Amino acid sequence: MALAAGFCPTLPAVDPRLLNLVMPDAVVLAGVNVTQAETTPFGQYVLGRLATNDAQMQQLVTLTGFDPRKDVNELLVASNGAAKAGLALATGTFDASTIVAFATAHGAATETYNGVTILEDPKQTHGTAFLSAAVVAAGDLADVKAAIDRLNAASVLPAGLVTQANQLSGANDAWFICSVPPASLHPAGTATGTAAGLENAAKSIQSAFGGVKFGTVVTAGVTAQADNAQDASTLASLLQLLVNMAQMQSTTNTSAATLASGLTIKTSGATLVLTISLPESQFQQLLAPGSSGSKHRTMRKM
Repeated sequence: MALAAGFCPTLPAVDPRLLNLVMPDAVVLAGVNVTQAETTPFGQYVLGRLATNDAQMQQLVTLTGFDPRKDVNELLVASNGAAKAGLALATGTFDASTIVAFATAHGAATETYNGVTILEDPKQTHGTAFLSAAVVAAGDLADVKAAIDRLNAASVLPAGLVTQANQLSGANDAWFICSVPPASLHPAGTATGTAAGLENAAKSIQSAFGGVKFGTVVTAGVTAQADNAQDASTLASLLQLLVNMAQMQSTTNTSAATLASGLTIKTSGATLVLTISLPESQFQQLLAPGSSGSKHRTMRKM
């Protein structure tokens, strides 16, 4: 657990109520401790930018009193790798009856499954279910129904996965685990040049995990396990090449150069570790509208 060991675990671990609802064959987990994140300036900045100008979001807040930016405490996303499947789970404060009434008034279908009302899209392929006043599940309909079933028979996840999830969530504001080769989760791309070489080298990764810790300095890291030491070294070299290229473009793409300046790449045997550490103010600048290579785009238009 190289990444988790790099931080001081001071946060509460992932809510067991959410882990109990995850499919037992999950291979991808990702979580965000919203309550903890919003205590930091950078977390407040990110949450403040979420849909602040979205009319539909404002309508939802006005009519239901529910604001996802404020009323969600923790988010956990899980998948077993199946295409078009997955489950999003959250704890928070939910006025289910008001939200359901709002959704049905705007065209959502409903279904009652094992005593729980599920809001469904018109094609009835995805749904949202309030499992209690504090827990909600959303995703493809089969996974939502399976989560409802697990209310009375909690999921039994591999002990190693639970331990890793608890360690990462206890050390980071946001985190992820992928226990299978990431390349197996999406179709092959059509990249060319250096990007194609990087994509091919990344196919050697067998698993990965990582996290982000907010604060005066924002620190993020990813630890990946490759097939062997040679593959890890090849991938590290290609990544370092991209970093060097980004640093050379400091006058035309300041965002890429800033990210590159805070990135370190290390290998230990078949393990590859990427970490990036930048002052919170610099991350805010990177997220600001027009900050990503805006100077470069302007020059190309001239």
